[in-house]
Amino acid sequence: MDYIFQPGFLGTRAPLFMDIVSVIVAFLPFLIFGAILLAKKKNYEAHERVQKLLFIVTVIVVSFFEFGVRVAGGYKNLMEGSSVGHNYFIYVLIFHILISVVTLVLWSMTLYYARRYRNQKTLPGAYSKAHKKAGQRTFIGIILTTLTGGWVYALLFVY
Repeated sequence: MDYIFQPGFLGTRAPLFMDIVSVIVAFLPFLIFGAILLAKKKNYEAHERVQKLLFIVTVIVVSFFEFGVRVAGGYKNLMEGSSVGHNYFIYVLIFHILISVVTLVLWSMTLYYARRYRNQKTLPGAYSKAHKKAGQRTFIGIILTTLTGGWVYALLFVY
C-alpha cells in the first residue's frame, strides 16, 4: 500500500491517493449533471441507476480518502510543506467537512425517498416536484463540496 503515498501526478506535493481522489471529485458534478440530463429526457431508469452508481462510487472514494489520510498520519502530516497558517486551514477544513457531510446526508435522503416514492408509484408523479427540489439541493451541495475540496487541496499541497 506504500504506492498510494508516492508523489501524485498533478505536479504538487500531494501523494498519489490525494490526486486520485481529487480528480474523481472534480469530475463528480459533471457526472451528476449527466444523470440529471437522463431524467430530463425522461429516461428515469437510467437516471436512477447512474445516481445509485455515483453514490456508491463516491462513498468508496471517500472511504479510500479517509483511509489514506489516517495512514498518512492525519492532516498535520499532510500539511508539512504548506505555508498556510494552521488556524486558517482548520476553518477551511471544517467548512468543507460541514458542506460535504450535509451533502452526503441530502444525497442519501434523496435516494431513499426516490426509492420509496417509486415503490409507491408516485415517482414520477405526485412527488416529482419534491424530488427535483431535493436533487437540486444535492447537486448544489456536490458542487460546493468539489469547490471547497479543491480549496483544501490547494492549501495543503500548492501553497
